[in-house]
Amino acid sequence: MDKPVLRADARRNRAKVLAAAEEAFAVDGLAVPLDEIARIAGVGAGTVYRHFPSKEALFQAVVVDRLEQFAGEARELLTAEDPGEAFFGFFKRVVQQASRNRALCDALAETTGLGFKASAGNDFRAASQALLTRAQAAGAVREDIDGDDLRALIAGCLAAERYSLEERHLVRIVVDGLRTQRNET
Repeated sequence: MDKPVLRADARRNRAKVLAAAEEAFAVDGLAVPLDEIARIAGVGAGTVYRHFPSKEALFQAVVVDRLEQFAGEARELLTAEDPGEAFFGFFKRVVQQASRNRALCDALAETTGLGFKASAGNDFRAASQALLTRAQAAGAVREDIDGDDLRALIAGCLAAERYSLEERHLVRIVVDGLRTQRNET
């Protein structure tokens, strides 16, 4: 079923709500009240509920949008000249950007219970896996990990970022561990 076409003002309000929700969820995760999101967006609570029937629906829309952006970036990197550096750069960017956003941390670690079964989650996994496979074929990444391992490593790095005293130290160790012996630098 196709989504209904929104009027221009409704599209603007939806975009405001999504931007405000991304900002609020980044800091507080699902704990942020919808009234606070409406206040940040400069709209009434009714506007938020017209576009998103629940806080969980809004949360999922925000995370799905970001996962779609990550998937798009991974697909673009599939033609990069250096598959290894494309993979490692992508891995580090995902961890770095998601570590600053509690909502993304929860979604990528799949700790929310919302189960991002949306196509965006599948696209993110598939694009990340393709990037990994290409880097492995080039001999840059060890061959004994797969897409499930990659998801677990991302979730682990996000947890490490939350609790590590030295920025990026543990992520660098994980990245070094992913490199094949002949590609250690």
